[in-house]
Amino acid sequence: MRPLGRTGIQVSPYCLGTMMFGHIGNPDHDDCARIIHRALDAGINFVDTADVYGPHGESEEIVGRALKGRRDDVVLATKVNGPMGEEPNRGGSSRRWIVTEVEHSLRRLQTDHIDLYQMHHPDPHTDIEETLSALTDLVRSGKVRAIGSSNAPASEIVEAQWVAERRGLQRLRTEQPTYSILNHAIEREILPTCRRYGMGTLVWSPLAMGLLTGRYRKGGPEPRNARMHWVPRHMTDERKLDAVEQLIPLAEEAGLSLTHLAMAFAITHPGVTSAIIGPRTMEHLDDLLTGSAVTLDDDILDRIDQIVPPGTDVGPLDVSYTPPDITRTSLRRRSPDERAAA
Repeated sequence: MRPLGRTGIQVSPYCLGTMMFGHIGNPDHDDCARIIHRALDAGINFVDTADVYGPHGESEEIVGRALKGRRDDVVLATKVNGPMGEEPNRGGSSRRWIVTEVEHSLRRLQTDHIDLYQMHHPDPHTDIEETLSALTDLVRSGKVRAIGSSNAPASEIVEAQWVAERRGLQRLRTEQPTYSILNHAIEREILPTCRRYGMGTLVWSPLAMGLLTGRYRKGGPEPRNARMHWVPRHMTDERKLDAVEQLIPLAEEAGLSLTHLAMAFAITHPGVTSAIIGPRTMEHLDDLLTGSAVTLDDDILDRIDQIVPPGTDVGPLDVSYTPPDITRTSLRRRSPDERAAA
């Protein structure tokens, strides 16, 4: 077990992610429950879900039913912020939505408290003091034990820490960023920032959305995801496929599958608390559990660094959070009038 920041909570190096439970991945609720039980029996005590996983909180409902009789032995994390309907106020990080949606999550999870309640994405439209104030009330009421962020830039993590200190509010105790051999730019600022503030980190997509399973190769057939009806751009990114082609023989030389190499890399960094695994089937889970004891020596880690240098991304993930300063051209360019005046 590893300490979840300075919360006093102990969690396993693998965290069971449940995004693939429900119609987007495995629609068999009973099978999903069996996967959860198998993970718990194997020693995983950390489960992460979100209100937006599946329509109408389907993943939370699956998790809630599966944890009956075992809830007290599980560190249960969920997230809020994503849109839960067409109405504009059914999402975001406002007090109005947080205090409403936490009740929905508690009902779906069939529990009276959430161990870790996370903001799924930054909300540029809501003052951080508004968000932290609402989350502080949830902690004081006993409905939430600890709070965290996800996909937050280092600057916003720091701002949240400063606001909490100035206003006497609950501090963010965790951050959930993406991290893998192909995407480890968080080593540059996110992980040092979390370490400075005593925050735990649970990293998502340690297998780079499947690229680090070895199933997708350069020159192979184009990947298709029949369930999601889309192919992320990064699955066909030549730079990433080139890196995969270099990693596969390295894994073979070490006597490992690429999957086990990638997972071992993710939990090796001292700044990483837990790596989130997202199995869709029992076979996926069993394979991941088989490699849970793998450790990498310095020679292997040095050679990985030669393929993908520390603190770098081999291109971004399509599903990663992109701040409005990047997505909105009006925030990057002066208006025609301003340019003319200049």
